[in-house]
Amino acid sequence: MSVQGRLGRDLLAAVELGAAADELGAEVSRVVASVVPHDAATLIATSPTAGLGIASFTFWHAVEPDIGRALVRRFYAGNDPYPPQTLARRAVPVGIQHAARGGAGTAHAVNPRSPIAALAALGIGSELQLLIRDARGVWGMLGLLRSQGAGPFSEADARRTAELAPLLVAFLRGYVTRAPLVPTAPMPAPGVTIVGPDGSVRAATPQGRAWSEQLSGSVRDPAWVAEAFLTGLATYARRQAHDPRTNPPTLIGPAAAYGRWILCQAQPLDGEARGDLAVVVHAATGEHMLPSFCDWYGITAREREVVRHLSGGTAPQRIARYLEVSRNTVNDHIRAVFRKTGAGGRAELLAAIT
Repeated sequence: MSVQGRLGRDLLAAVELGAAADELGAEVSRVVASVVPHDAATLIATSPTAGLGIASFTFWHAVEPDIGRALVRRFYAGNDPYPPQTLARRAVPVGIQHAARGGAGTAHAVNPRSPIAALAALGIGSELQLLIRDARGVWGMLGLLRSQGAGPFSEADARRTAELAPLLVAFLRGYVTRAPLVPTAPMPAPGVTIVGPDGSVRAATPQGRAWSEQLSGSVRDPAWVAEAFLTGLATYARRQAHDPRTNPPTLIGPAAAYGRWILCQAQPLDGEARGDLAVVVHAATGEHMLPSFCDWYGITAREREVVRHLSGGTAPQRIARYLEVSRNTVNDHIRAVFRKTGAGGRAELLAAIT
């Protein structure tokens, strides 16, 4: 077995054992470190149709709270040194920056305006970012950090890290699809949390507090992550209010990370987006979750059309007429979806997405 095959097997084995998010973050870091040594790692996950505006879920390992907050704030403010659209244009979608070079070239001191300046002040000397993609699209970002005093990341490190992209895609998809298709817990009512300009929680409905407790218990991220996410979401929502080209501040999270598919949306309470924001969390249903659901389970565009019609209550015979195919072809698509999702039948599939 090749080295990459062995590493991929190790990651998927951790998923199959049902390891928690913090344990999986440590395993991702261990596997990557066997190829590219580093001191801390982050893995931001999304799906091709969701895009990388708001991460669907994240893994962290050995990231100090202040460093993590700086990374989250920078990401949601759109100040990453190598945004996804920049890395996507590269043959090897990796970006490296060094604190000792001012983030951009030959200076000896860190340029205080460079994207790595805040990290350098916290002891980070070098950063590597990999856009995780395949033929279907972008699945996330891997971030590696080295402390000051450690050797900086090199172009050889960039190439070795990029070679890990296929096994990271397989790991992320395996993590999402190993969750039960239909949650056993009753669907909670929507919850609302009011977030102030500084990212602090100013108020919450009882359902909002219940969602917060449920998500904290299921995600098992470091304690600072929830606070940093709210601050980042608020930053992103204010950014989007002034730049309509930015994707809406919406998180669509899979059941593997949150116990059930969730939808988290942020909206400013004033027109200028300078004051409080309302963050609404509720169980996601077909309209919002179906595109990402189909990405994660490898459901094709035509199969997705069939599932969309099924979720709307359309009978297979009528779906065949809409799509101008035979009833047998529709049934073949339905069976393919059952196989990919593990659904025991139409009722279980519809329960999962509606």
